[in-house]
Amino acid sequence: MTSLPDTVRADAVLLWDYHVLRHPPRRADVGIGLGSHDLGVADHAAALFHEGRFPLLVFTGATAPTTATAFPHGEAVAYRERAVALGVPDEAVLVEPHARNTGENIALTRRLLAEHGVPVRAATLICKPYQQRRALATCRKHWPELTASCSAAPESFDDYLAVLGAERVVNMLVGETQRMTVYAERGFTTTQEVPSEVEAAFGRLVRAGFTARLV
Repeated sequence: MTSLPDTVRADAVLLWDYHVLRHPPRRADVGIGLGSHDLGVADHAAALFHEGRFPLLVFTGATAPTTATAFPHGEAVAYRERAVALGVPDEAVLVEPHARNTGENIALTRRLLAEHGVPVRAATLICKPYQQRRALATCRKHWPELTASCSAAPESFDDYLAVLGAERVVNMLVGETQRMTVYAERGFTTTQEVPSEVEAAFGRLVRAGFTARLV
């Protein structure tokens, strides 16, 4: 699928706007880049570092089935290589190569920073645009005393469609939306309010067959 019917597009944009938090840029003690298929996370993390938003970067993530071909040595390792190639000093990057989900991203990064004696009060979570809400909810569950904000590359819904394809993006958005409720029920994240219009859009997209990323 390379394009979307108008009704599907409208519902998908509603979900996109729910997950993209648009926090203003902030200074932090550390930037935490969450591993995924999207190497743009590393690019954006490097850009924030060069802006002076934080003095230290942690990239976290093992290898997933969807990233094994692109990042055979792991997501965090690939992100670090990219950031260093973009001018981030080697000594300003730590790698956490074992996390296999967002909860482990947070918990293992917290442990890594403690092992290195890095005091952290505030952090910027750097991730895919549509992962921001879940990343923040996960962080608040696993590291509640941390002052956390989110940042992602300033890509639009249409930018993501152009790179990944319409069907894949809509399926990912539907999966993310379901996880906001399911993961809170399972104790993985803090509870997030889901507006009625988002719930309705989610339901319509599920009925339209966008179910590939449901848990």
